Amino acid sequence: MNLEPLATFHVELDPVLDLGGSQWGHRRVINIVGGTFEGPRLSGEVLPGGADWQVVHADGMISIDTRYTLRTHDGAYVYITTSGVRHGAPEVLGRLARGEDVDPAEYYFRLFCRFETGDDRYLWLNRTLAVASAARAATAVRYEAYALT
Repeated sequence: MNLEPLATFHVELDPVLDLGGSQWGHRRVINIVGGTFEGPRLSGEVLPGGADWQVVHADGMISIDTRYTLRTHDGAYVYITTSGVRHGAPEVLGRLARGEDVDPAEYYFRLFCRFETGDDRYLWLNRTLAVASAARAATAVRYEAYALT
C-alpha cells in the first residue's frame, strides 16, 4: 500500500451552529460555503451547500461528518464525504474554538474521504479511498488528501 497525493482542499465555512447536547454528544453544524481543491489529477471548486455535522464528545474530541459537492475544472460533479476526528489539549481546542491561528502540529485532525460520481472521466474516484491530514482556521478547513493505492 502506498499514499499518492490526490489534492489539497480549502473548504470555506459559515460560523458554527450550536444545536446543544444530545444522546450522542454536543451536536454542531457548520455549513460549507465554497472553496477550492488542487491536485495532479483532481482540481476545481467546492460548491456551496453541504455541511459538517459534527459531535463534540465529553473529552473534547470532535467526530467529523461532512458531505458536499465538488465541481472539477472540466465540469464534472463529484460528491465527497469525509469522516474523521479532531482532538488535542483543552487549551489548544479552546484557541481553535476562538478562531485563533493554531499550528496543526499542536492537535490531531485526520480524515477518511470517499467519492461518488457518474462522470466517466472520474469513475476512478468511486473506487478510491483517501486519507487526509487537516488544519482548522477561523473560517476554513485545509486538508491534504492522499489516495490509498
